[in-house]
Amino acid sequence: MTGAATFAPWRKLRWLYAPDPVMAGYALRTTCTSLLALGIALWMELGSPQWAALTVWMVAQGTRGRSLAKAKWHLFGMVLGVICGVGLVAAFPQSPLMFILLLAGGIGIFCMIGTFLPGPASMTNYRIHGMRATGFTYAIISLDGIADPNHIFSIAASRATYIVLGIVLEASISGLFQLGLTKRTRQQLAGTFEGALKSALGAVSGVLAGDPKALKDMQGVFGNVTALGDQVEFAEVELGRHDHAGDHTRAALADIAVLLARAQDLATLMRLPLSQDDAFRIEADNIRRFLLDIPDRLNGPEGISPILADLRDLHRECRLKVVAAFEAEDTHDTREAILRHGMLQQGLVELIDTLRMALRQFEAARNPQKHDSFHAPIRSYRDWGQAIANSLRASVTIFGAGLIWIATAWSSGLAFIMFVAIVCSLFSTLERPALATQSFLRGACCAVIAGGILDLALLGKPTVFEMLAMWSGLAMMLGGLAFAFPPLTLSAVSYNLFLPIMIGPSNQDRTDEIAYFNTALPLILGLLYATWMYRVFLPYDAAHQRWTMREHILKDLHRIAAGKGRETVDSIVARNVDRFVRLMNNAGNTPSPVISAYLNGILSAMRVMLNLLRIEAIQHASGLSWPARRALDLVMARMSHFSGRYHGHYGRTLRATNLAISRLRREETIEHRPRERFVLIAALTSLDVISAELDTNRVFFDARSPYFDPNER
Repeated sequence: MTGAATFAPWRKLRWLYAPDPVMAGYALRTTCTSLLALGIALWMELGSPQWAALTVWMVAQGTRGRSLAKAKWHLFGMVLGVICGVGLVAAFPQSPLMFILLLAGGIGIFCMIGTFLPGPASMTNYRIHGMRATGFTYAIISLDGIADPNHIFSIAASRATYIVLGIVLEASISGLFQLGLTKRTRQQLAGTFEGALKSALGAVSGVLAGDPKALKDMQGVFGNVTALGDQVEFAEVELGRHDHAGDHTRAALADIAVLLARAQDLATLMRLPLSQDDAFRIEADNIRRFLLDIPDRLNGPEGISPILADLRDLHRECRLKVVAAFEAEDTHDTREAILRHGMLQQGLVELIDTLRMALRQFEAARNPQKHDSFHAPIRSYRDWGQAIANSLRASVTIFGAGLIWIATAWSSGLAFIMFVAIVCSLFSTLERPALATQSFLRGACCAVIAGGILDLALLGKPTVFEMLAMWSGLAMMLGGLAFAFPPLTLSAVSYNLFLPIMIGPSNQDRTDEIAYFNTALPLILGLLYATWMYRVFLPYDAAHQRWTMREHILKDLHRIAAGKGRETVDSIVARNVDRFVRLMNNAGNTPSPVISAYLNGILSAMRVMLNLLRIEAIQHASGLSWPARRALDLVMARMSHFSGRYHGHYGRTLRATNLAISRLRREETIEHRPRERFVLIAALTSLDVISAELDTNRVFFDARSPYFDPNER
């Protein structure tokens, strides 16, 4: 026991003494590239050549696709930032207050635009990184230029030159180490789908087996599908857009999310009274075994066609069993059981249809066809409130730093503002920027320490570039290795970003003690100030986020029931899974019962939306009798007024749903036309799911207090 405790701290340093070979290669490659960029910048006698090495570390990523995607958006952001920075200095060369005001406002606007771009609000979203790079470049050019406005064009040209130099070198050298990239990328896309499918089919099989843990296991599968979907974009970059394999993979993953939603509907139906009998249990067990065999069959020699044929057979069998139930002689006592059995068969039909669509998309991704025009865009779900909060958070923080500079006339005030602006540009689009800046601050402190050792000791007597490269390379290599260790990734980014600035290489002189402390002090104070501002001005509020998310969900219910939005199954599932993952990732220290209740509520609301969409389709396409249509219209009308804020609306909506179920059951007993009975069963299936979800998750839907949490009742 003592020995295990003794060696525990050393295990945390495995990234240093036993690194992953792939990531060690990444660290070595990026270190060499950054030193090459630094050497070329020194040879070209550019001002502040450290920005060339810094750019390499900003762009470099662990895979070719990530590096190219980030390089493209960084280049776009650099061009836009240069134009805006030159314009700002040219407009207000001698008006410090207006300069600071427009600097802060400009970065705030970039953060707002970045918030609306597609993809998750994370550091790996390189569309948002384009806006981060815009704010970053806008800040460094305008702050360097305001000190010497007569030379703003030469300053902007030199800054743009070394940024382009770093981007081109990193993209070129990383490409030399990517042999057989296309083949590996296709294998990666196939592995992405197969991994998601295997976990999803395992969860669905648990539902069919009646495992009570299956629904809880699905929560992790939803998060896994979302994470895998975010990685498809980088595979598309590596493939070069020669085909639509990435689009098909993204659509296949979306179908897996829909498959999980259908399985949850089936689980709800299986819990209803009289829903299961021995025949259904045998059928469910056979389907479960079939589903578990699919991942192995996908890699077998038979291909995907036999699997699709088997799924068609299962689909036909389920439909025939519903027809057989129609034709069976029944009494008043058995009518309810027959109806429930038909609803379960309908749930199985929809489950099988969704799985067939997912497998077809997978086959299209694995064997792309010529002249394929299929497109599945990356979805984005942002709101104006979040965008305005992100913009204000960045603008006010930078403007406050500018006021400190104006009030104190600090000689290093411009450097202080620059570091604050860099932090705000990078993190204001995140949902929890205060946590990110804490890790960033730790990395900056390590960069200050490493820079002090290099500047004041090892590079105290500079001779040639080789000595600079040797000692700087060792320090950079440590940061590259730390980047591969997830708990240290963000700190390593900060370390790699600020280390070249702390070294401050130059052709004419070196960073002496005065220059070192005049760089280290504004860096540390700038990050401390930004961290403090993120905690006191518009801080992250978990309770507020939960209520806002629930309010948006209720508005979606209104819109779908009223027929005002052009929603699809994919869009509903994607939006709610995005909410689910965001809430799960930002849970923080919130008690698990609260988070669990909200996660269940989001998935419950998703199922209600999907079944409202089905009822809307039934209303438009079926030949239902007037009483049945009237009952469905009443449910949709009540749901279109359902706010969840007041108890009466919730109660009326649930009561209207139960009344519609009773009316449609009576209509089903007197209806003899097979097609209309199919439609009635489909409508009853949706209504039963809606009723069960409204009743089971009453705490979520009956939100009488804006900051109400389940454990506070």
